[in-house]
Amino acid sequence: MIDHERDLAAVREATDRLLSAAAGLDNAALAAPSRLRGWSRGHVLAHLARNADALVNVLEGRPMYRDAETRDADIERDAPRPLDVQLADVRNTADGFQHSAAAPADWTRVVTMRNGVTDVAARVPFRRLIEIELHHVDLDIGRELEDLSEDFTERETGFLVERFSGNAAVPPLALTAPDGRSWRTGRTEGTPLAVSGPAPDLMGWLAGRRDGAALKSPDGPLPVLPPL
Repeated sequence: MIDHERDLAAVREATDRLLSAAAGLDNAALAAPSRLRGWSRGHVLAHLARNADALVNVLEGRPMYRDAETRDADIERDAPRPLDVQLADVRNTADGFQHSAAAPADWTRVVTMRNGVTDVAARVPFRRLIEIELHHVDLDIGRELEDLSEDFTERETGFLVERFSGNAAVPPLALTAPDGRSWRTGRTEGTPLAVSGPAPDLMGWLAGRRDGAALKSPDGPLPVLPPL
């Protein structure tokens, strides 16, 4: 079962950790490239703030974003702001998300995310945790995928496996971590391609954060995964 209260507590902790680390930047470092192609660190922080607003919309029954163009324009608008403004925005919108999530609600209800994706409301806090944890790594300020908790890595891998399951653009895959944990994803027909390696690298490959160079696939080269 999804424990949304535990995930909300984890979101608070992860947000505080990210803000503390980002506070060590200056405006020049904020304008420098992040690990995400085409995005500065300012873009990453702007996205985190706007994502918090968007998830409040989801929890309160409104469309997550007005449209894709507005989402992208808002990030571009906010990316050049100075560090103190960026940090205050991330902090204030994070508080707004926590406040909305604290309201009495039916956490079993189905909500609509971006691009028409649906999910149960109880998983929204974990979706926010994914944003905070992975984008902290994307900021390239000292945190790596290997620093993420084993619990988060396993849950995020399972979440990504679910996202790719049945996707016609992804060949059948059989993923295995060194401790024996395994996952199946991609197309349901055909012989699965075996892929193994450290859990952070498996997650990073599925999440588009690693190229798979640390993974092994005796059945052939790794496929290029479509963006989520």
